[in-house]
Amino acid sequence: MESNLTREEAWNLLKTYNQEEFHLRHAVTVETVMRWYAEELGYGEEKEYWGIVGLLHDIDFEQFPGEHCKKAPELLEKGGASKELIHSVCSHGYGVCSDVEPVHEMEKVLFAADELTGLIWAAALMRPSKSVSDMEVSSVKKKFKDKRFAAGCSREIIRTGAEQLGWELNDLFDKTLRAMQAGEKEIEEKMAEISAS
Repeated sequence: MESNLTREEAWNLLKTYNQEEFHLRHAVTVETVMRWYAEELGYGEEKEYWGIVGLLHDIDFEQFPGEHCKKAPELLEKGGASKELIHSVCSHGYGVCSDVEPVHEMEKVLFAADELTGLIWAAALMRPSKSVSDMEVSSVKKKFKDKRFAAGCSREIIRTGAEQLGWELNDLFDKTLRAMQAGEKEIEEKMAEISAS
């Protein structure tokens, strides 16, 4: 799997439809997590593609929340994205706002990790350090069980995602937390660049 868009083209395309820092941070976080997963799962030569799919996965959400994953194909096509890239992006909404099924392992990882990164980030903001660097899997589990915490993060989607991958929930928590810890510095650097521009 190879992206026909460069990272810079993907970023410019994302910024055409997304200006809010919250959405840009989520996009960069999921991009970084997806690149880590590509390496971790033996798809190192595809990590650029995994990252770009992560970066663009919510391209339509800021401006068209009611048409999430339905507006994306049009926006991505306009930006020159391949059919494969469009399929990968839309598959993360499967059963929620899209009927595009995740087939490739990468698409299943995106489906599973997307909501979870939001939950982990919300948990990090509650910590004195405001960081994932000192977080443990037990904290993620505790926050996951507390349905009032980050109530917008669907536990059902996270569970379904783990099942699709054939992973225990704990494995998904552990890997996604490690991915965010490994990429935290890079995410903060990218966010600093956005603030400065």
